[in-house]
Amino acid sequence: MIRFKTLMIGLLMSMSLMSTVAHSQDSTSSQQIKPKVIFFDVNETLLDLGNVGKSVSEALGGRDELVPYWFTTMLHYSLVGNVTGEYNSFAEIGIASLEMIANQQNIKLTPEEARTAVLTPFRDLAPHKDVVEGLKKLRAMGYTMITLTNSSDAGIAAQLKNSNLAQYFDGSLTVQNLKTFKPDLKVYEWAQKEMNVAPEDAMLIAAHAWDLAGADKAGWKTAFIMRPGKALYPLAAKPDLIGRDLIEIANQLEASAK
Repeated sequence: MIRFKTLMIGLLMSMSLMSTVAHSQDSTSSQQIKPKVIFFDVNETLLDLGNVGKSVSEALGGRDELVPYWFTTMLHYSLVGNVTGEYNSFAEIGIASLEMIANQQNIKLTPEEARTAVLTPFRDLAPHKDVVEGLKKLRAMGYTMITLTNSSDAGIAAQLKNSNLAQYFDGSLTVQNLKTFKPDLKVYEWAQKEMNVAPEDAMLIAAHAWDLAGADKAGWKTAFIMRPGKALYPLAAKPDLIGRDLIEIANQLEASAK
């Protein structure tokens, strides 16, 4: 009987502790999130890279399975540049990565063909279907909205113009000014200074876990858009907001701000 009572007391204590933890988690999730400036990643987050993927695949002899490898290679060597202090534009790295993969796979590809395959579609991308509505909703909520990309100044200007998204943003910041790529913490720190905003009043919306990891370490709020094929990095902090598209993120921000 004494053993039974001991077990019951232990169970009740465990249930009480679990309730306390759950309540604490609920309180955290219900905290108000209202940044003063929202920064946006662009490629894949706002703009659909389908045309780029198709162009790269054609350059690689129709090898669709090599397209994700090309993109990760491009990201990989942008970080190699960060570490070694050797800066090349994101477009240049993309072209070089395409040439590299073609050589690895014994696919004939001239430097001119690689350049055309990357640059031509990258400058003329369509927004994801949810983006315009999501941006309109955030604009109506009064947020200052800035693009923050690994692209060049000329590259993002062309992308926003051709996608007809420039009207929704208050400005654009690119790593060209620092000659180092996200997720280097220097990029986020520089961006917040440029916008005269404290880290806790900045938010990054992105479809890339590596980008959000950098913003989180810089002290920013973060929001993850779960674009197809994207996933969170289990060893990084969980984003403040997670949505299937920009509309869901905007709705969550609106609810949180009340």
